[in-house]
Amino acid sequence: MSKHAVILMSDDSDHDDGSDTGILTETRQKTKRPPLYKVLLLNDDYTPMEFVVHILERFFGLNHAQSFELMLTVHKKGVAVVGVFSYEVAETKVSQVMDFARRHQHPLQCTMEKE
Repeated sequence: MSKHAVILMSDDSDHDDGSDTGILTETRQKTKRPPLYKVLLLNDDYTPMEFVVHILERFFGLNHAQSFELMLTVHKKGVAVVGVFSYEVAETKVSQVMDFARRHQHPLQCTMEKE
């Protein structure tokens, strides 16, 4: 999809009455926003709640109260959206969470899906 801008130009050097008016059309591409991706945390029966709160604070920049509420949502509902990002950022967050959980020997699962 493109937009057209119409620009009227006159050459007043030859005629003082502005009768040499031409039309210049310019085509501009409409930029499309990149798709966004939801990052999801999945509940399991082994990862401590405090660890999930720590992950939410560390990797998603949430304060303690926000992290605690979101952890409870994961615990009660089995899954929660913890953020919405561009593909690259979502992919990085998922990797960071998964690597951190593995290093601490927790089976926590973090995934992403298109919004």
